[in-house]
Amino acid sequence: MNVFVIGRGGREHSMVMKLAESVKVDNIYAAPGNGGISDIAKCVGIDELDIDGLIDFAGKKKIDLTIVGPENPLLAGIADRFHEAGMTIFAPEKNAALIEGSKRYAKAFMEENSMPTAAYASFTDADKAKCYIKKQGAPIVVKADGLAAGKGVIVAQTVQEAISAVDNMLVKNAFSEAGRSVVIEECLNGEEFSLMAFVHGTNVFPMIPARDHKRAYDEDCGPNTGGMGAYAPARDVSPETLSFVTEHVLQKAADGMAESGRPFTGILYAGMIMTNDGPKVIEFNARFGDPETQVVLPLLENDLLQVFLDVLDGKDPCLQWKDQSCTGVVLASKGYPGSYQNGVKLPEMHMEGSSFVVHAGTRKTKHGIVSDGGRVLLAGAKGANLSEATECAYNWLAQNIDSKEFFYRKDIARYQ
Repeated sequence: MNVFVIGRGGREHSMVMKLAESVKVDNIYAAPGNGGISDIAKCVGIDELDIDGLIDFAGKKKIDLTIVGPENPLLAGIADRFHEAGMTIFAPEKNAALIEGSKRYAKAFMEENSMPTAAYASFTDADKAKCYIKKQGAPIVVKADGLAAGKGVIVAQTVQEAISAVDNMLVKNAFSEAGRSVVIEECLNGEEFSLMAFVHGTNVFPMIPARDHKRAYDEDCGPNTGGMGAYAPARDVSPETLSFVTEHVLQKAADGMAESGRPFTGILYAGMIMTNDGPKVIEFNARFGDPETQVVLPLLENDLLQVFLDVLDGKDPCLQWKDQSCTGVVLASKGYPGSYQNGVKLPEMHMEGSSFVVHAGTRKTKHGIVSDGGRVLLAGAKGANLSEATECAYNWLAQNIDSKEFFYRKDIARYQ
């Protein structure tokens, strides 16, 4: 089969790495790909949002299955367009992807379907939002309604911080269209975890739970990022909790979307938090999480292509998982998630043992691999337990990365 992966980040590199193991795959194409993906797939210079170009390429190359990594093409209707062209794609259509594209819609959907989540209110008027914040007090969470590259969530510790967040979003237009509406939520306390599932209609097949680290610096300090590292499985998440989340969150979401005329096909991601009142939903994503994918897929025993095909055919893929742990630590450009420099040359990287590298913001030049994004790569490793996997990942970083142009957290998975 000819497989086409849309995207350029670590999540897509991880998918390509797993798909390359399949005996059913003849050719893997990626658009636009990155410096690591280009070593195992044929990268084509088509932007993720150039849907006409992607469809044209898929037709010319007789693509059998297209898989979409990032969220922006989903909200642009890429799945709808591929379906109209008679092509097979594993991704939700635009009206289903709204579960990620609008936090306002997602919260209302959770409320309608009786899912456990934080109390909230949504606003387009800054003054009304500020009045609500003053009434509720702090800590409190302010979220831009739309997509904001993982940076549209402010966990405000004071009322003034929350008011400043509202001003940035609704008055100063810091997130453009994404911040024209805000959702303000109660601040929940507890350990977070992510549970992703392969979904087609009302069929839901959950993966293993993972946990990522959003803050830029050690001890969960600094600004929120797209994720500075992750590990799987999150073994403190009990089988009873996983069963509850599968039944009362993922299955309810799939059923509710089907009933409302928005049937979901693709990866449904539930961002969860374990509170004193039980697990509650923080957010939904309509695609593989990043960097969770990079530590979940290496533990999957199944042929990933066969999983996609089985799910699309309405079959149970019978997911099997390695009895191991996997840790991934993100190497980021100095300054991320603020301004940073691209084009910094990466050193020669040597793999050994159970370690692996997933490229995110990189590109290949005649001088070698250079940085091309805030999150540059993920150093990962598998091990018999979490401690072994984590130490292996950090040992690789210590031996291979010695540059003041990059940084990484030193405590990913280490305080568990």
